[in-house]
This record gives sequence, C-alpha cells and structure tokens, in this order.
Amino acid sequence: MIDNGGSVSAPTASMHEPNDSFVQPSRQHPAHLPPRIQGNRSTIIFLTVCTKGRRPCLANPELHQCLVTAWSDATHWQVGRYVIMPDHIHLFCAPGQFSPTPLGSWIRFWKTAVSKSIKASAGTLWQADHWDTQLRQHESNDAKWEYVRQNPVRAGLANHPDEWPFQGELNLLRWHD
Repeated sequence: MIDNGGSVSAPTASMHEPNDSFVQPSRQHPAHLPPRIQGNRSTIIFLTVCTKGRRPCLANPELHQCLVTAWSDATHWQVGRYVIMPDHIHLFCAPGQFSPTPLGSWIRFWKTAVSKSIKASAGTLWQADHWDTQLRQHESNDAKWEYVRQNPVRAGLANHPDEWPFQGELNLLRWHD
C-alpha cells in the first residue's frame, strides 16, 4: 500500500476483513447459545461461574454444601462433575428433563438459593454472567475434566487434584453418540 507521501506501508488488519458487517466474537461477553439437542447424542454443557469481583469466598465447607443442596433441588439440569475454586466454579451439566428450563434461568435459581442460604444477596456474591460451552465429543469432555481437576494444583492449593476437598460428582453424565 502506498500512502500520500509515496512511501510503502504495511497493510492494516482492517484491510483483510471481508466486510464491515463481520464481527469477531468477543470473549468479554459470552454468546449463551441454547443447547443443541441432536437425537440420542449427549447434551453436556461445560459451565464456569465466577464471584463478583473474583472475590475468593467459595472454597469452604458451608458454601460447598449450599451449592450441592441447590444443585440437587434444581432438577431441571443435572450437575455432573464439578470443582469449586476460591473465586469461581467449573461444572458439567446436562438437561434433567426433555424440555429443560433455559440454562440462564437454572443458574439464576441456584445462585439465588445459595445466596439466601448464606444470607447474602445474589448481586453481591455472584458475577452477573457466566461462561458456557456445549461439548461436542467425548474427548473434549475428558480433556475439559482433566483441565478442571488440575485447577487447584495449578493455583497452588493442592499437591494433587484428589487432595482438593471442594469437588465432586452429583450425577454420572454419560457421553453417547
């Protein structure tokens, strides 16, 4: 490309965009696509929920029990494996009935239930949004779980994943194609 002074300049990134309507996905705002149910294939969602301001208050026995109780009471979605970190939660979930409650509604339900259990408002404990990803194949399920279970080790909270007390599996979410 030649500028007005006759010198050559490198092309800019905007020159390579196919058109002005093309928008790159933003990692600041998750898409929240509805789960895609395909015949008998598993519908498993990998979910991350954070505390407001990433406040490290979740990894304690009382909150762990509150979460397990709320997830057990909110049967529209089933929680499989999960890890509770000080400032966020990773979990795998699947619809608990044929026409599930929207994922966002289910998350709001258990966030509110946990907040009430510890006498806090949901707006002061939880970040307003969440991250969700539908798993597409068994290998991604296994790889995500291995990543999640290593979180306490990477954070220096445990020497081995099995030493971390704030994890578990409420329902066995089987993968099938």
